[in-house]
Amino acid sequence: MRMTAKKIATMAALTAVALIIFVVEAQIDLPIVIPGVKLGLANAVTLFALFYGRGKERTVDSLTTIDALLILVCRIFLGALFTGRLIAFIYSLVGGLLAFAAQALMKKVVTNKQIWACGAVGAVFHNIGQIAAAAFVTGTPAIVAYLPVLIIAGVITGVITGLIAQYTVERLP
Repeated sequence: MRMTAKKIATMAALTAVALIIFVVEAQIDLPIVIPGVKLGLANAVTLFALFYGRGKERTVDSLTTIDALLILVCRIFLGALFTGRLIAFIYSLVGGLLAFAAQALMKKVVTNKQIWACGAVGAVFHNIGQIAAAAFVTGTPAIVAYLPVLIIAGVITGVITGLIAQYTVERLP
């Protein structure tokens, strides 16, 4: 399927929104004593792109799973450049791709009223991917012991981002 100007503009706008949210959120220190925990609000944009238009008549301008993946990868790459956290690119990319794979699989079985669950599962898989990448990069497999704490936080933050995406999908025509 070829890309129309409207589809490219939509993907660019969603990437820009996700990037702005990511950069702003990177500047905010949450009042949480758990290092590495953040809301991950930019992930709501990825979920939105993944689910928006599902069940409607597909047109050449409709977003596909591949389009949502491109939005995610562009946001991760540009986010690492804009924040100056290039080593975080590896962690974010591995976590983001693992989360996206889980969410794309879940998309086949959940309804638009269950996007919040997809957000929670994606956050858990994102944390698993990030810890796996960190263990590999640092050569410290003991870092996996931190995973249960991140999973609990991931479920909470994932539900929040999932609900944001769900309410947005429900309210846009």
